[in-house]
Amino acid sequence: MGGLEQWSWTLDGWIIVAGMLCAAATALLGNFLVLRKMSMLGDAITHAVLPGLAAAFLISDSRSSLPMFIGAVIAGILTALFTEWIRGFGKVDEGASMGVVFTSLFALGLVMIVQAADRVDLDPGCVLYGAIELTPADTVLVAGWEIPRVVVVLSIVFVINLLFVILFLKELKLSSFDPALATTTGFNATLIHYALMTLVAITAVASFEAVGNILVVAMFVVPPAAAYMLTDRLGVMLILSVLLAMLSAIIGHISAITVPYWFNFQSTSTAGMMAVSAGLLFVIAALFGPRHGVVIVFLRRQLLAWQILADDIVALMYRIEERDPELRPDALYLRDILFSRPLPTSLTLGYLVRHSQLVHANGTYTLTDTGRDRARQLVRSHRLWEHYLVEHAGMSAETIHRQAEQLEHFTDRELRDRLNADTLDTDQDPHGRPIPPEEHTP
Repeated sequence: MGGLEQWSWTLDGWIIVAGMLCAAATALLGNFLVLRKMSMLGDAITHAVLPGLAAAFLISDSRSSLPMFIGAVIAGILTALFTEWIRGFGKVDEGASMGVVFTSLFALGLVMIVQAADRVDLDPGCVLYGAIELTPADTVLVAGWEIPRVVVVLSIVFVINLLFVILFLKELKLSSFDPALATTTGFNATLIHYALMTLVAITAVASFEAVGNILVVAMFVVPPAAAYMLTDRLGVMLILSVLLAMLSAIIGHISAITVPYWFNFQSTSTAGMMAVSAGLLFVIAALFGPRHGVVIVFLRRQLLAWQILADDIVALMYRIEERDPELRPDALYLRDILFSRPLPTSLTLGYLVRHSQLVHANGTYTLTDTGRDRARQLVRSHRLWEHYLVEHAGMSAETIHRQAEQLEHFTDRELRDRLNADTLDTDQDPHGRPIPPEEHTP
């Protein structure tokens, strides 16, 4: 059990709630940063609010929330404004303009924080790493319940972000994919952009003290990016990103109190482990996402390649029967003609035998009636396409084989009928070979 033996819902429960609220609030807005290809801008704002925070400390001599929010919002809006101005005025790409702005403001903020730390009770490390472990220590009374102040603040921020996304989903969607079209339909895409940037700044500063800069940056980008790997629908992406972000917070805290014991360490950063958990979930989504996962795409391509190889084998067997009905080819003969590797060829031949499309006897192969029907349809598709490409596309008979070979694998009965209807003479292909009938005639 390790650290789980000391689990306390009063302590650990509130830590997880704070992490989940922070993760959900940032992930909601992060979806639109990812879609706009502005993920770096979220990172820029979370760094660039530092001079706003430091200025608020220096002016107010306190860490009260109102000056912090005002300073962060101003710094966040200035970051977005400066980024757009440098991009337009300097004619540089958005990534370069963001790099200039956020590194400059972040450096200025670090200098100001050092000065502020001498006058205000401020820990610069708290800004980077957070103090989510101390969440239950600072509570406020809400409806007779003692609730951590951070949970109250993040709940408000989450509700604001959720309402913003729900109320302006259409505008956010349109301005994210086509800002010019959004403007022509009657609303200002620039205004939506700066409203989004303002909420990003508010969310970042509300999360700084609790979870620190590292987790905020991670949650702005990683859960939305993971959700993007899992779906192509915006509504589903929003829901998945929030669920993945909250799951990251849960797994991260449990890992922070258990994993160190595996290596005889006392503890580790909860915020850091939450960010690591988000990264691991992204790796899983990137590998096994149903549409874009690396492993899934690889397997899908391999299955398609084997399917095409199976088509090529039965079609070749059909053509061999046309030329020499007595010839019984073996695996080596087929490989030499198809230029295929031994292992895929052997596996595909075994598949065709198991599915009663080939018969294997004495090291040679022959088509069954089922295999011959499949092969006839493929050869018919191939030769109809050759006829069509010569007659309607004006291609030379010497150059049409490769195109017809690619198209034959994706031609169904309906398309073959249309090709047959659109060509004048379908008894023979341009090379003089007979085009097989659709149905077998004994």
